[in-house]
Formats: sequence, C-alpha cells, structure tokens
Amino acid sequence: MGWSYVFSEAVQAIRFHRRRSIITVMSLAWGVTCFVVLMSYGNGFEKALVRTFVAVGQYLVIMFGGQTSAQAGGLRAGRPVRMDYADAQILKETIPEIGAISPEIMHYSVTLIRGPREKETHIRGVWPEYSVVRNMKMAAGRWINEEDHQQQHRVVVLGATVAKDLFSGIPPVGEDIAVNGIRFTVIGVLESKLQLANYNRRDNECIFIPYHTGRLFTNTEHPTFIVWQPVSPLVLDDAVRAVRAKLAELHKYSPTDEKAIEILAFHRFMSIINGMSMAMKGLLGFVGALTLGIGGVGLANIMLASVIDRTREIGTMKALGAYRGVILRQFFVEASLIVGLGGAIGLCLGSMMVWLIGTMPFLGPLFQDTSGQGDVELAVSGSAILVSISVLLLVGLVSAMAPAIKASRLDPIEALRYE
Repeated sequence: MGWSYVFSEAVQAIRFHRRRSIITVMSLAWGVTCFVVLMSYGNGFEKALVRTFVAVGQYLVIMFGGQTSAQAGGLRAGRPVRMDYADAQILKETIPEIGAISPEIMHYSVTLIRGPREKETHIRGVWPEYSVVRNMKMAAGRWINEEDHQQQHRVVVLGATVAKDLFSGIPPVGEDIAVNGIRFTVIGVLESKLQLANYNRRDNECIFIPYHTGRLFTNTEHPTFIVWQPVSPLVLDDAVRAVRAKLAELHKYSPTDEKAIEILAFHRFMSIINGMSMAMKGLLGFVGALTLGIGGVGLANIMLASVIDRTREIGTMKALGAYRGVILRQFFVEASLIVGLGGAIGLCLGSMMVWLIGTMPFLGPLFQDTSGQGDVELAVSGSAILVSISVLLLVGLVSAMAPAIKASRLDPIEALRYE
C-alpha cells in the first residue's frame, strides 16, 4: 500500500468520524492558541523588564569614594578616599576601554520656582557625555553641550516629571526658572523614562546642569560620582580592572583594595532580570504545555476509539497480508492530519488574539507612568511558533503512538471475531 492510499484512507476515516474529529482538532487548536499567547506574553514580559532596567544606562558603571581596607605605601587602613574632578579626565585619556565618562555632582533638596509653582528636586551637574552614559533622550530642546560646560552657562535640562509639574503642558524650552533663587534658562526636556534601576532619584524627577556650573552652584570640588560605560560589553571586566589600577595609583592605595573606591557595574544585576524572565517564561510554558496535554489526551482517546471501531477492518487487512508498518502508518497519518489541522488553526487564532490584545499594563501603574514604556507588548515571535509546533508534535504524536501500536499488534483471527 502506497502513501497515497494510506493518506486517502486517513482522510476517509476523519470524514466518517467528523464530529469526533472536529472536537479533537478544536481542543488541540485551543491548546496551541493558549500556548502561543502565553509564550508571547513571556517574551513581552522579558523585553519590558530589560527595557526598564537598561533605562538607567547601557552597561552603566558608577563609582564613588569609600575607605581603604588595607595598608599601602605606609598609609594606614581605614583612610577615606575621595575622587577628584581630575580623575575623570585622566581615566578618559588613559583607559582606552572606556567609551564615555562623566563626573557627577549631586545636590539634594533643591527648590525650583516658576511663577506660582514650586517643586523640590535633585540637581545633577554633569559633562555633555553624561547623556550617552545614562541613556538620555530628549523630548524637546537640546542636551548640555561643551560650550555650556566650559562657559559655565546657567542652563538646565528638566526631567519629564519636573517639566510637567512646573509647566503643566506649556513648552518649557526658553523659559526661566529659579533654582534656589538663582535664574536658569531651560534648554531641554527629557523624554519620560521608566527606570527599574536607579541611584538616589529617578531621572524624571531631577534637573541637569553643566558640571562647572554645578561646581559653583554647590561650592564643592569633589564629584559625588563618576559614571562611565565601556566601549563594548566584552571589555567591561578589563575596563574595571584598568580603572581600579589607575585610581589606586592616583590615590595611593592597593589595586586589590575594592573598598577604597566602590565600582558598581549595573550590568551585573542583569542575571537577576534574566532569572526572573526565565522563571516567568518557564511557568507560562509549563501551563501552556499542560493545556496542550489536555488536547493530547483527547487525541489519544479518539485514536483509541478509532482502533476499537475498526478492529474487524484491521483484522481483514492483516489476514490479507498487510504488514504492521502499514497499520502503524495509517493511524499515524490520521493522527498527523488531526495534529496538523489543529496546529494551523491554533497558530492563526493565537496570532489573532495576540494582535487583538496588543499590550498589557505591567510596570506603569507601579511607577505611576503613563508613557507605556513599562507595558508588556505581545508579539508572535518565531521562537514562540517553533516551540508551540514542537510541543504540539511531541504531545500529539506521543498520544497517538499507543493506539497505533495496539492496532498494529492485533491478532487477525481475534480481530475478525471481534463484535
């Protein structure tokens, strides 16, 4: 018996048991639909977490002063170490692994006044490169440039929340505000940034001024932080070692003393984000597989019923010389047609549901953010389709195996006597 005959027989069997076949196809289709939607949500969940985490800065490294934990060069342990402004310039010129760098002066509890409106916030004095390090994007106006920095211009870039609270939708660029009684001109407004990670205060709630202006404003010589990013994530560890060695040389402490100046690479926390994502995707995949498993049980039942209904037919075929492989092939083709039809319908329904759902709220309500950056965006990916088809084939064909094997092993005499 050729494949065409086996295929036509399988089609006839499905058509003869039309109602039973339709129920089984739809149960498999629903299982695939649920699996596709759940996997799409899992992928969107992962992207939302990663997007809001890297908003603080792509491969951001932040440094701040500490105290020595070991003696070095005749100097005692426990000596406080404060970074200097010159450290940032030296690191920029001597460490090729650094892509962008900026010292940062933080000034807390600054009062902003614009007309009758007043707001308390934090001020950050930074270099122009800070926008690269911290992943800043402009909603209006421009960022701080080198002329602002060198000429100590009294210009300010507002975080999104600050701009909203002070101006309530009025374009802020070109307007003046009072910062602790000193007049500054607004040159830009940042796009709203939903940050899962930050230090001190979220960027939306801060204002940014040129570093030299900030140094005069705060009357301090030492940066609060130095922030930077490597030229490539592949050289991050080498860059950290080189920076630690250079700072140890400048401040005369042991290069192995990690407490002298704290160096915190935010990318190290990506393992936590990845772990959360994998756990969620694993849970959703397990639930989806269970749903498909229910459809597989239905397929096993219909195939077993088909074997029982066609016992005498199978006995006749075997009495006429049909091999076990022919019987197995016929039932597997029948199961494959049901699985394939259910999978195709399920993928279409799943894609339609994902398109209709679009996005789902996730981190936005937690941070009172309405920009949509923290939403889970559902999209059918190639991986979701591949995994769903693989699970469907595994569940469907394994479910059909036992009835098919039972059919191929029937004794022809007993089968012919079956009532």
